[in-house]
Amino acid sequence: MPDIDLNLLTALDALLHEGSVAGAARKLGLSASAMSRTLARLRAATGDPLLVRAGRGLVPTPHAAELRERVRDLAHEVQAVLRPASAGFDPAALNRVFTLRANEGFVETFAMRLVRAVTAAAPGTRLRFAPRPDKDVRSLREGLVDLEIGVLGETGPEVRMQALFQDRFVGVVRRGHPLTTRPITPKRYAACDHVVTSRRGRMNGPVDEALAELGLSRKVAVTVTGFPAALTLARASDLVALVPESFIAAELERQPGTKRRGLESFPLPVQTEPITISQMWHPRMDADPAHRWLRGLVRNCCRMAFQETSSIDADS
Repeated sequence: MPDIDLNLLTALDALLHEGSVAGAARKLGLSASAMSRTLARLRAATGDPLLVRAGRGLVPTPHAAELRERVRDLAHEVQAVLRPASAGFDPAALNRVFTLRANEGFVETFAMRLVRAVTAAAPGTRLRFAPRPDKDVRSLREGLVDLEIGVLGETGPEVRMQALFQDRFVGVVRRGHPLTTRPITPKRYAACDHVVTSRRGRMNGPVDEALAELGLSRKVAVTVTGFPAALTLARASDLVALVPESFIAAELERQPGTKRRGLESFPLPVQTEPITISQMWHPRMDADPAHRWLRGLVRNCCRMAFQETSSIDADS
């Protein structure tokens, strides 16, 4: 469309709305002479005078009067199309279902806080938490999942990622467990029976590698698929559980004061690398205002959860 200047559409809308060259010039931030030249171009383009002198003012021609509403609608439509995607975004008007894929630990720790935040800001929005059986990102590529939350896996170069927080594993035992009556050494820790969490049934991990460097190994008595089950077993037995620090902190936050005494956590007696929990999404969702809003909520909810659990630890 080399011969069409869409700026003329905005100028025509201002002229027909204001009914004067001076008024249209003020509305568009132009000089009166520049607006007069634009009116001349509009007359040449439409083949109609558009605005003609009547006393001291200007009145629209029949053709211009006929165009007024159409021009107003077209001008607004053009502005909406060319406006940045985030302009005018209102979460309260959003009606959408977001699918988040996360493991059980994240859902137990952060989901309720995220649901409250979403409901307060966007009551028409719903969240669907899907299980995370593996680290395959095909669901992101195919649009079946909006956000993938967890430890970074094999994502492919196109997947976007944002770190949410760093976590570490801690040991958890029932209150009064023999292990906690004396300093917890690698040898005493390894000598206990353990319960580990693995979706795939694996019994070994970074803790076992760290113990092996010291010539030690632990006995894994039972494997479960979720952290809540691991804590249930640890609370009712002498098994030692291994769970993320964020999860046990949130568990203590959810429990009344009398029940908190049922469990206690301790730093591992061996060095392991911290784990980084991230949110991942497909690049086609980068500029989507609703998706950006959701990512911001997820990040803020994680941050607030850590601030509040830190406060609880200090008060305990």
